[in-house]
Amino acid sequence: MNSKKLILSLLFFAASISVFAYDRDSTELVPKPQFAAEAKLTAQILDTYHFSKINLNDSLSSVILDSYIETLDNNKSYFIQSDIDSFEKYRYVIDDKTKEGNVEIAYAIYKVFNQRFNERMAYVDNSLENEDFDFTIDEYYETDRSKKPWAKDEAELNELWRKVIKSQKLNLTLNGKDPKEINKTIKTRYDRFKKAISQYNSEDVFELYMNTIAEAFDPHSNYFSPKTSDRFQQNISLSLEGIGARLQTDNDFTKVVEVLPGGPAKKSDLIHANDRIVGVGQGEDGEIVDVIGWRIDDVVELIKGPKGTTVRLEILPAQTGVYGSSEIITLVREKIKLEDMEAKAEVIPTTRNGKTYKIGVVTLPSFYMDFEAYQKGDPNYNSTTRDVKRLVNELKEKDIDGLLIDLRNNGGGSLAEAIDLTGLFIKDGPVVQVRSSSNKVEVGSDEDTELVYDGPMAVLINRFSASASEIFAGAIQDYHRGVVMGETTFGKGTVQSVIDLGRYITVPEGEKVGQLKLTLQKFYRVTGSSTQHLGVSPDVNFPSAFPAEEFGESSKPGALPWDQIKGTKYSPTNQVSPKLLSELNKDYNKRLTTDPVLIDLVEEIGELKANIAKTRISLNEEKRKLEIEEAEKRKADRLKLTGTKIQGEGDDKPEDIKSDDKYLEEGVVILAEMISAIG
Repeated sequence: MNSKKLILSLLFFAASISVFAYDRDSTELVPKPQFAAEAKLTAQILDTYHFSKINLNDSLSSVILDSYIETLDNNKSYFIQSDIDSFEKYRYVIDDKTKEGNVEIAYAIYKVFNQRFNERMAYVDNSLENEDFDFTIDEYYETDRSKKPWAKDEAELNELWRKVIKSQKLNLTLNGKDPKEINKTIKTRYDRFKKAISQYNSEDVFELYMNTIAEAFDPHSNYFSPKTSDRFQQNISLSLEGIGARLQTDNDFTKVVEVLPGGPAKKSDLIHANDRIVGVGQGEDGEIVDVIGWRIDDVVELIKGPKGTTVRLEILPAQTGVYGSSEIITLVREKIKLEDMEAKAEVIPTTRNGKTYKIGVVTLPSFYMDFEAYQKGDPNYNSTTRDVKRLVNELKEKDIDGLLIDLRNNGGGSLAEAIDLTGLFIKDGPVVQVRSSSNKVEVGSDEDTELVYDGPMAVLINRFSASASEIFAGAIQDYHRGVVMGETTFGKGTVQSVIDLGRYITVPEGEKVGQLKLTLQKFYRVTGSSTQHLGVSPDVNFPSAFPAEEFGESSKPGALPWDQIKGTKYSPTNQVSPKLLSELNKDYNKRLTTDPVLIDLVEEIGELKANIAKTRISLNEEKRKLEIEEAEKRKADRLKLTGTKIQGEGDDKPEDIKSDDKYLEEGVVILAEMISAIG
């Protein structure tokens, strides 16, 4: 069912408003009146239209309770076991209460959290005033408590927080902070934290709770409050001004998940995926505000700002992990413009077996289309397919020997563009199958018989290639049209639509209601295999620091499963044979043990994986110093690494491409090997 039909079918819902009073003068948060109608409507939509066809029942209620508790206290730092025990009475009633429009459970649990939070802040104040820490004792602090048991009582929680404060004081000491200022710095940090939590309002609690309910169906279904809806629309229209990075909470840290093409973060090359942001400062010399333990929304509010303004970030680089020292980087905010997201091309020569091959590389950050210009009949509207077609024709004029499409970090975009782009490289035929919640299957096909390029081809993917990228890479692989290499992709094979709940609920003047993003469809390859969960596996696997169980769709507990439907008829080419893939993998595996660049890459990735996994840090000053020194030495050694540089060609003038892009280097080499093998 498309979104338009869905909207029409929702008109029969009666949006009753009742149940709760809202005391604006009370310091205790209670639901607003319209939340009852929103909860009932959201539950009804999820039950009726979500792709999974599962119901909001006792089983899902249990999942929701655990998830909501985790949302409030993801690192088990506030609640104690008796609190968790007291919440058990809610385990199998959330479904019924939500359908009735009763969301009191959200506020009852939040009230306990708020009480525990205030107790922890009081403990911090007392500890800073009275505790004398001994940094010669050999003890450790575990930064990730997500898999640990809840503290059994307040005394155990005090011991945990003693180590938290001790670790922070030790960090500041080793960073050269004046001893007289250390307590003041930590107190200021937690005062700001208290202020941020004190600003939570009724709408914030409702959003946390309803989003937890939606995500129980699958991780891409979400509830957006009116404020979050505005931010979502800004992201969709690329009008949000900031640094161009996608962030998420990782225990007490804010972690960089993805650096977006065209943004200041990407252009600066100063911040990367898996770096942790621990502080934010405004302007060239504004005070760095510590954001450890902050809500992700509050961190984002500090980082974003008007175009042209400066923001400074204190980060823990992924290369050194929690053991390393922090760094401060400076970025100038700007808008991510459409043209910054456009496809770009270059020619990279490489020599294999005594012969030089000219490899055309098209880098594609997203699958974009200017719908507004298209609807207005503008013949020059921007689109992925039009731009790539032009670039490929320009590359052909430079007599390229092969073409590499770089889809790394491409999170997707327009499905139509993924289909049309595939059509540039196959004669015609089906590209993707889309199944609705009613099990109706529609086939998206390329009906244009024109081939823009029929020469040797490869596609480069990584863990953060998703959605439309997976459709394109999967089709090229299924048609045996090109070699797919890199890392297994993200595994997002679902389609969502956004429903404005305000169209069906009448609210008091001046009030607004939110939106529901709902999973309605699922993608399948022409073979019938879903791209969901498993993603696209490359023909040639590169070493990866990002395991699926931590960074892909598989890392999300509520992710819809992989499945398979009947394949559709298609006519694969014979351009990539099993024998060719066997030869390429044989050569690649040999180079893994003999090529200095690949050997360094494997070692670097191994260290990165180890640093990401480290969560236990010493509270002994001498040991911590040694950990920092070793981490910094490893980082320095990495920066000194040298390898074979590939010469790039832009405007017919050779120039060095990024020497640290070893994945691109290897992609070029493998494509050259392929060209050599097929003669």
